Amino acid sequence: MVLFFKKSVSPSLLAEHEQILSLFKGCDVNKDGKLSKDEVKDGFRRLQSRFPGFRTQRAFKVADKNGDGFISEAELDELVDYVLDCYEGSVALRLTK
Repeated sequence: MVLFFKKSVSPSLLAEHEQILSLFKGCDVNKDGKLSKDEVKDGFRRLQSRFPGFRTQRAFKVADKNGDGFISEAELDELVDYVLDCYEGSVALRLTK
């Protein structure tokens, strides 16, 4: 996969992107290659979001481009970008298993 970023993207941001991507891929419990709302909500719980349900609703508005109610492999980068925007300015994302 090729990622296109602005010139000033730090290595730590790239690492966070990969960690978040891996976290959400790990939430695909039925291994169908797409994330349901419950699976995305679980991802936000793993990120220790205060409001995982709210974050899930917002994430689907941003990332579910075809409106099918799932985040597909092709839409995952949009989801990760949303997460990074939500947590921008925080010292570090808290990733849990």
